[in-house]
Amino acid sequence: MVHLMEDEVFMAFSTYSLIVILKLMIMAPITAHYRFSRGAFANEEDVGHRPTEEKKKMLRTHPNVERVRRCHLNDLENVIPFVLVGFFYALSGPELSAALLHFRLFAGSRICHTIVYLAAVRQPCRFLAFLVGVAVTLSMTYNVLSKVLVL
Repeated sequence: MVHLMEDEVFMAFSTYSLIVILKLMIMAPITAHYRFSRGAFANEEDVGHRPTEEKKKMLRTHPNVERVRRCHLNDLENVIPFVLVGFFYALSGPELSAALLHFRLFAGSRICHTIVYLAAVRQPCRFLAFLVGVAVTLSMTYNVLSKVLVL
């Protein structure tokens, strides 16, 4: 049996999974930056010991903070399925070239999605980036199911 970290497909999967997970994790400090720079906080304890009137002004939503939060949520909704499905896909014995195409397309689509989302680029750019990522995950799902499905 081949040790997983010696398998080229699994190493590629690990690399690209870590890239998109790191990108997902970076969204939290970006959200914090937007909260502090816009003075828009969600919780009373986040504004510290300020006068009541000042607290009221800071406990609010801001369109830019909400944009980052929605982008972060979209990452959660897409990166987690990619990592889970990709794990089974990597174990299913795909060709390295096909696996690299899947992994690179997904990582690229998520990076593009974040850039166009945060920059408020007109549609359909964000939708296309999202669609590529979903298509990759569905393609991997189909590939795994076609190999393991027993009827």
